[in-house]
Amino acid sequence: MSDEQTEMVLVTVDEEKCIGAGQCEMLEEDTFYVDDDTVIAKVIGTGMLERSRANLIVETCPSQAISIVEASAQESPVGDAQEDSGAEEADPS
Repeated sequence: MSDEQTEMVLVTVDEEKCIGAGQCEMLEEDTFYVDDDTVIAKVIGTGMLERSRANLIVETCPSQAISIVEASAQESPVGDAQEDSGAEEADPS
């Protein structure tokens, strides 16, 4: 097995793009759920899949609503929030 097959990645659904086709739920029912009322897919559980499987899900989505959140992107929101708050504290008056 290569590193790509065993590496775990986080997947996410852009609810604005999702058309509720259900391909993701059909392929990974433990990770995706298409809500019967909104007809929008949602990530359930941890949202973690093997990279090779996640790539297949991304390629299969007809509306391109599913994406892989890279490890660096998973960590950056916290860092960005700290940088933004630091800018507000720069004014000593």
